[in-house]
Order: sequence, then structure tokens, then C-alpha cells
Amino acid sequence: MFCQTNKELEALVEEARSYTQYGKVADYIPALGKANPTDLSISINYPDGRCVSAGDVQKKFTLQSISKVISLAFVLMDRGSSEVFEHVGMEPTGDPFNSIAKLEKMIPAKPLNPMINAGALVVTHMIKGNSVEDRFKRLLSFIQELANDATISYSEGIAQSEFETADLNRALCYFLKQHNRLDGSVDDLIKLYTKQCAVEMNCLDLAHIGLVFAMNGFDPQTNKQIIPQNVARICKNFMVTCGMYNASGEFAMKIGIPAKSGVAGGIMGATPGRFGIGIFGPSLDEKGNSIAGIQLLEMLSKKYSLSMF
Repeated sequence: MFCQTNKELEALVEEARSYTQYGKVADYIPALGKANPTDLSISINYPDGRCVSAGDVQKKFTLQSISKVISLAFVLMDRGSSEVFEHVGMEPTGDPFNSIAKLEKMIPAKPLNPMINAGALVVTHMIKGNSVEDRFKRLLSFIQELANDATISYSEGIAQSEFETADLNRALCYFLKQHNRLDGSVDDLIKLYTKQCAVEMNCLDLAHIGLVFAMNGFDPQTNKQIIPQNVARICKNFMVTCGMYNASGEFAMKIGIPAKSGVAGGIMGATPGRFGIGIFGPSLDEKGNSIAGIQLLEMLSKKYSLSMF
């Protein structure tokens, strides 16, 4: 997709870029530690096909936790909300995304929401298919349709790096398995989950997916209802309440749009009825969100009254 460069947007990106010095890349996953911390780019995709951008929007990055929203939509379409929310809750948490603390306190153990790792693992476990390859192929096809880009794939190197360093996620899986939230092979689930997180795209693709969520699951550029409206609504609710890890409340107050971040530095925004936003900035704050990306969104929200509240 061609994106028109916007000088005003470029100026905001350059202003926000100065904040990258206060964060750090996610080097606890070795492959992600190779990112350039000063990178920052944004694409905004409108229903009429217009697209404005600033920065190197063609640079690819992995979805990481942004994939949690997409897999949730996919599994809700596969299995329905009653079955999904029998196994995972709907409540935000003030704990870090990889925490096991709330699981230990709940009786019976049940992840509080699908945006924390424990909940996302339960959701990914529910993807239908006969093998890891079959299940991932189905999910990847759905992501390609959402982005309107059949070339989207995943980074084998990052998936492998995450698989090798996924001890905490394995611990979560074994805990969940002990409490009958998961069954089958933990290693197979980790393989599927790390591939899901390693799906790779650029800001243009991410903004297009954000647009589909912003338009209640409808892609105005292909004229297709990809996600049912009720599923898109559920996903946007989770993006508002849980999408920015344990900084979601502050994000809602300062910026006020449904959004989901990932530790590779991506942020997907879905401004209801208006446009989709794709941001990449791998320097992260202490909560795991793109430090310059959040600053950029805060500038945009104030300047263009983006908040839905």
C-alpha cells in the first residue's frame, strides 16, 4: 500500500523519538535485543483508503502480544464466547503480563483475561487443528486476511529464540494444565504460541488490521465483514481495559483509544469508526510498552481529540 508522507506527522515522530533514550529493547529475548532502539514509525489507515505515515513504515517487526487480540478474535469465531470465557476471565489485572500471582490466588485457577500470558496461552490452546502446523496455518491465513496481505509470514529465528527462552511460559502452562485449563503437549503449545508471537509485518499492515477492528470487524477497502461485530466489540473492550499491560488505566486516561502493544515495540490502535494506527518503536518502558510510541499517541490524542471518552 502507498502511504502519503505527512510533514506534520513527521515532526511529531521526531519529537517523540527523543524519548527512545529513556527505554530499552526487549533483550531478555535475544533475537529482539538486536533491534535499533531509536527506530520509530507510524502509519494511519483511513476507511476511504487514504494512508499517512512517518518514519520507515516498511520495516518489519514481530507482533508479540499484539497477536493476543487476533488469536482471541479467531478463537471466539471458532468456538463462541461462552466456551472461551468458561476458561479465561474478563477482568483487568494490575500485575505484569507474565505474572503467575493471581492464578495462585483464584479458586479454581483461571486466567483473569486473554491479554496476559496465562490467558493468551489458554486462548491459543483453543485454536482448532490436528497439528501445530495446521493450527498455525489457519491463524496465519486469518492474519493475512485482516492485513489484506498474503505475503505475511513469521520469523523463524525469533520464534526459535522465544521457544528457547520460554521457561516462564512453560511454567504457566504446567500450572494451568494441573488445574485442567490445558491438556495435551506443553511443548506443542509453546511452539504454536511462539510462532504466533513471531508473525512479522510492517506498520502499514498493522494499521490495516487496526482499521478492521476500528470499523467493527468490517474491512471497508475489501468490502468484507472479516470479524463479526460482537467479536470485534469484545476485542476492543479488552484492548481498552487490558491492552497496554499494567499501564492500561493510565493509557485510557491519557490517550483513550483501544490499543494493543507488544514487546517488539509494536502498537496497534483502533480509533472507533475513524482509522487504524500501526506504530513501531522497539525502545520499551518499564511496563513493556513502546516508550516513544506511547508519547507519540499522547501527542496525537491531544492534538486531534482521539479519545473515545
